[in-house]
Amino acid sequence: MDNVEAKKVLETALLCAREPLSIHSLKKLFVELDDQDRPLGPGVGADTIKELLEELRLDWAGRGVEVISLSSGWRFQSRPEMKLYLDRLNPEKPPRYSRATLETLAIIAYRQPVTRGDIEEIRGVAVNSQTIKMLEDRGWVDVIGHRDVVGRPALLGTTRQFLDDLGLNSLSQLPPLQQISDGQNAMETLEAALQENFEKAARLDGDAEQEAEQEQGPAPDLTVDAEHNQETNNEQT
Repeated sequence: MDNVEAKKVLETALLCAREPLSIHSLKKLFVELDDQDRPLGPGVGADTIKELLEELRLDWAGRGVEVISLSSGWRFQSRPEMKLYLDRLNPEKPPRYSRATLETLAIIAYRQPVTRGDIEEIRGVAVNSQTIKMLEDRGWVDVIGHRDVVGRPALLGTTRQFLDDLGLNSLSQLPPLQQISDGQNAMETLEAALQENFEKAARLDGDAEQEAEQEQGPAPDLTVDAEHNQETNNEQT
């Protein structure tokens, strides 16, 4: 198979896929198997696939949709400037996430790995267990370990799905809190950015989970010690 045909296959697969496709998954498109499921040839290599994906990205430049690389793979998605028009097809806005939920998620994203106790200490109020459960059910947060102290509390971190829904490759692409514009509350700025992406994710995923938490509290100061404590693996293999 020549590269022209291979690129056409990749384009079709990405257009039809419901989730991002990794390089490993895309390689399967080009592996022919015999009756005993043994490969008949080397297929198309990972480097060639990456080159063809970059060509696809250029082919679709300037159109209403684009080819992007995310934490878990490659996909087509609409460009941000098309949001105004696409929203007219679905005028019902998904439910907004509460300030408490966004604060909790922001703390996990910027300070991970953290325990529920860490979150409560930063926010200054108790965390509703339904908030954590909703974030886990949504696929944005997961238990990534346990702290080696009495009780071994669960350590929470963000997932690849979280990065995919935000259109990011890694946590390093989150906006640095210290670079958020002066004169505007850091949490308000961060919440606005998260809310816009989460509403888009909710539209893609169908009806969003209903909020179980309505608590209010003072915005925590995340600008102190906001370095990432965990590196997300963004290998596209």
